[in-house]
Amino acid sequence: MQAPVYNLAGEVIGNIEISDKIFGVPFNEALVHQAVVRQQANARQGNASTKTRGSVAGSTRKLFKQKGTGSARPGSIRSPLRRGGGIVFGPHPRDYHQAMPKKMRRLALRCVLSEKISGGDLKILNSLKIDEPKTKIMAGVLDAVKVNTTALVVTSAANANVIKSARNLPGIKTLPADLLNVVDIISHQTLLMEVEAVRRVEQLWGENSSGEGNNATA
Repeated sequence: MQAPVYNLAGEVIGNIEISDKIFGVPFNEALVHQAVVRQQANARQGNASTKTRGSVAGSTRKLFKQKGTGSARPGSIRSPLRRGGGIVFGPHPRDYHQAMPKKMRRLALRCVLSEKISGGDLKILNSLKIDEPKTKIMAGVLDAVKVNTTALVVTSAANANVIKSARNLPGIKTLPADLLNVVDIISHQTLLMEVEAVRRVEQLWGENSSGEGNNATA
């Protein structure tokens, strides 16, 4: 599959061959949905906690005598019915982790990458090297390649100048290719990648690859 390559001025300077096994996969909605739910569930801390009536501080003595007052029989001050008492069926620390086979995770990532290029939302830059961190430079690059919505900027490796230049732009997020994941891709309208980032993705998530790099969420 051929894809156009842009320079930082937004001009098409040629075409590159990209793998059909990565960027030409039919979209599987059920699989992508499962991958998104898994990634979001695994991001939950699950440390919300409440105290039951047996955990809160308070005396166990009766509040007042049971008979002769005309009131209901008093229970403990730690009763859930009283202010400061325990919580009924409140949350407790738990693990929300969901497992998903490696082949399914990789296929889901290939599905969303293929959807981006088939929809015309994948822009490939020959290189994204910025000499100094300036928001104006990154804004100019995005404007040159006609990115006027949210965008995910993917570099071959972590680039401090790119990160600093893009962090003040609303709707723009930067990632190294090793950390590319389904949720970030579908959360941004445009996917902007360096040629080297494309090659890194093909290396990591091709059908013949043996590892997933440092990506724990793909």
